[in-house]
This record gives sequence, C-alpha cells and structure tokens, in this order.
Amino acid sequence: MPRSRLLRPARLSGPDLFRLGGSGLRARPLRAVLSALGIAIGIAAMVAVVGISASSRADLDRALAALGTNMLTVAPGDTMFGDAATLPDEALSMIKRIGPVLSATATGTVTDTPVYRSDRIPSGETGGLSLVAAQLDLLGTVGATVAEGTWLNAATAKYPAVVLGSAAARRLGDVPSVYIGGRWYRVIGVLNSVPLAQELDNSVMIGWPAAKAYLDFDGHATTVYTRSVESQVEAVKAVLAATANPQSPDEVNVSNPSDALPAKRAAAQTFNALLLGLGAVALLVGGIGVANTMVISVLERRAEIGLRRSLGATRGQIRTQFVAESLLLSLLGGAGGVLGGFAVTAVYATTQDWPTVVPPWALAGGLGATLAIGVIAGLYPAIRAARLAPTEALAAA
Repeated sequence: MPRSRLLRPARLSGPDLFRLGGSGLRARPLRAVLSALGIAIGIAAMVAVVGISASSRADLDRALAALGTNMLTVAPGDTMFGDAATLPDEALSMIKRIGPVLSATATGTVTDTPVYRSDRIPSGETGGLSLVAAQLDLLGTVGATVAEGTWLNAATAKYPAVVLGSAAARRLGDVPSVYIGGRWYRVIGVLNSVPLAQELDNSVMIGWPAAKAYLDFDGHATTVYTRSVESQVEAVKAVLAATANPQSPDEVNVSNPSDALPAKRAAAQTFNALLLGLGAVALLVGGIGVANTMVISVLERRAEIGLRRSLGATRGQIRTQFVAESLLLSLLGGAGGVLGGFAVTAVYATTQDWPTVVPPWALAGGLGATLAIGVIAGLYPAIRAARLAPTEALAAA
C-alpha cells in the first residue's frame, strides 16, 4: 500500500462532526446554555417583533377591509337624451367573468311598489322605504350580517318573504308581515346596518324570482356590487363600464375606489420597512453573541487544541470542529428563539383580540439566518484555532 495513503488523515463523517461539536458544548454546559439563551432571546425578539407587527397589521387590514377597499359598484346612468338608462340582463354574468373580480352580486329596485306595515296605512305614507330584489349572495359581497331571523335562500326567494334593512325594521316596527302590492309578505329576517351599502338599511329585500312572479319587476339590475383583488381594483374599475354594457359604456356609472385603499397600501409599505429593520438588528445581535462565545471558547481551550494537534488532528479538522460547535449552538438558540417568539406573539395577539399572524418567512428566516450567522461568526475563531501550532498552544496553556 502506498505510503501516501497511510499518512492521509481520516475524514470526519457527519455524525462524527455532530458528536464532536456536541462534546465541546457538553464540556461547558453552563456557558453553552447561557450562550444559546442569548441567541434564543435575540431570535425570539426578532420573531416576536415581526409577529406582533404582522398581527397588528392584519388587524389594521381587517379594519380597513371593512371600509370596502376592494369594493366597486356599478349602476345605470343616463342616456344621451337624458333618460334613465338600464343595465343589460347579462351585465352581472359578464362582470363575474373579469379575472380579478372575486365576487359580484346585484340588487334591482322594484319601482312604484310601496311597503306598508298594515293594509290600513294611507297610500301616501310609505316611510321612504324602497323595495329591492336581491341576489342570494348579496350578504357576502357587501359584508352584511343578519341581526334576527335568517337571510333569503333558494326556497324563500321564490315565495312572498322579505328581509328588512336595519332602518326599515325600526320604521316598520316589530311586525311579522308587511303589506306590498295587495299581498302580505312574511318577514323572515332583519339585517344589521351595512356600512358599505347604506342604501340597504332603508330597503325591504325580496328574492329575485319572487319579485318577478308577484310584482311588476322587469329583472334589470340597478346596482351591481363587486369585490376585486385589492391590487387590481383600479384595473377592474377601468373595464367595468365596458363589460357591463358593451354597447353603451357611457351610460354606466362606476364608483371610485375607497379612500382607505391608499392608506392601506401606505401602511403596508411602512410595516414592511419596519419588519426588515427590526429583523436585521435582532440577527446582528445574535451573530455578535455567537462570535463572542466562540472566540472565548478558543482562548480557553488552547491546551485542548494543542493536544489534539499533537495527536495528529489536522488544521481542517480543528477548523471543522469549531464551526460544528458554532452551528449546534446557533441551532439550539435559533430553535428555542423561534418557538419562544411564536408563543409571545400568540399570547400578546390574543390579549389584544388580534389575529395571530407570524409570517412563515420570519420563522424559516430566523432559523436559517441563525445558522448562517453561526457559520460566519464561528469561522474566524475556527480559523484562529486551526492556526495554533501544537507547541504554541501547549505552552500558552
């Protein structure tokens, strides 16, 4: 066998490196625990700050979404002769085909059909209430909720049944039925106030099929409510009129996006910059802690380094040993910090009644960045340890 093969140093396998790095930490458990704790605190602070900020942002987004940042309405305007225009029958189905549109629904005003709480009320005392035919998916699109009873379904939408808006319910009083067009209609539900569609508060809503069957309803939508992908609201607005009425887009009125949309986008940019800055500071602190621990470890273990070099350990093996210790130390601290930061975020968000949101990139990035910093921070001490000559190390010890 050639002599070069006999003198070739053995290579350390992955498990050997793990055991070697672990033995260095186990030899000084208190220092290892305190160092890992310092790293964990830094990473936990980063994850908690990012998580709490993200949870606060989610709560802000939820509040701004309630202002209708992604909702647009479509309504018929006037013809070129000044007459009231109408939307085509297929307007709603065409709007639903727009790619960024998440949902769309419609209401249609039933004209010249007053609503009374009794058949003994004089015909002129309508109370300013309007009767509208409603699609079954109206509530989800406009963000409405039911205060009492239930909303229209596939069965009740075909029969004489109505749902009252919040203001309409107050004006009509606690009545089981209302009188419309010479027929009694059962009241099956009452809505809470609808901030995004306040016109519904003063409305009495009936199913679309029932309005056609029992009342003089022509089936034309008078208001179409749309929800779109927030980043595409302006693009959707630009094509809504032409989509709703391709023959006469000028006869269609489209609402402007909510004023809260620019505020939401500005808040998102501010939060992103804040999260990146705080995360970078926390990682820097953690990296300094790892580097400090490993430098001190090299200074304290010169005798061990000299003895291992005297027994045949190469510079590469010494260097790898200290990098492995740095990695293990960072892994322990990073994993503990990620779990601790998530727990702190969950507790704080719960106390503030916020949704608990910890971005996945914060968890994965915190752990991954900790390992990367562990390698970088442990590299200089490892190189310094590998450069120590056996006699120098033993003499210094």
